[in-house]
Amino acid sequence: MKVLAFSDLHMARARAADLVQASSEADLVIGAGDYCNMRQGLPEAMSMLSGISAPLVLVPGNAESAEELAAAVPEGVHVLHGSGMTVDGVRLFGLGYGVPVTPFGDWSCDMTEAEATEMLDRCDRADILIVHSPPKGTGDVTSQGVSVGSIAVRDAIERIQPKLAFCGHIHDSWGFRGAIGKTAVANLGPTVNWFEITA
Repeated sequence: MKVLAFSDLHMARARAADLVQASSEADLVIGAGDYCNMRQGLPEAMSMLSGISAPLVLVPGNAESAEELAAAVPEGVHVLHGSGMTVDGVRLFGLGYGVPVTPFGDWSCDMTEAEATEMLDRCDRADILIVHSPPKGTGDVTSQGVSVGSIAVRDAIERIQPKLAFCGHIHDSWGFRGAIGKTAVANLGPTVNWFEITA
């Protein structure tokens, strides 16, 4: 299966056009959160991605709530937040939001580590784990050199050992590639990122 994955679109029209164009060669397209800005413009952001014809699976970022995203996506698009699904034999599990709680204020959709752990504990097996927030210590370093990722996400990756873990959220670490055990971890960013996976 050929997977196209991205995060943190933040209503960038040219980036969305690149993703739509590339998606014609994808078997599955995955978005790891933050399609709009500060809870504003989500329907417009979804419209920018409407040309994607491959199966599309999204998790909410901290810039949109799960409910807002579910209401804005076109028919047939799947939203995962503390839930999973299978596409052509590939098992997916998704968790959105900022974890741990961000300093951004009331607009940001965040969860505590404990809340994230509770939702991630619903997942026993996955081939691809889709999270908005990166795992602690991997793809989570800010421009000030501070590691701000999630312990709950890291613990889940260590426990489940999916083949792939996709994240975003920390813009300074876009493009990061690393590993936790057998899991390849990618902080995606709003560019065309290709991955191959077998069920």
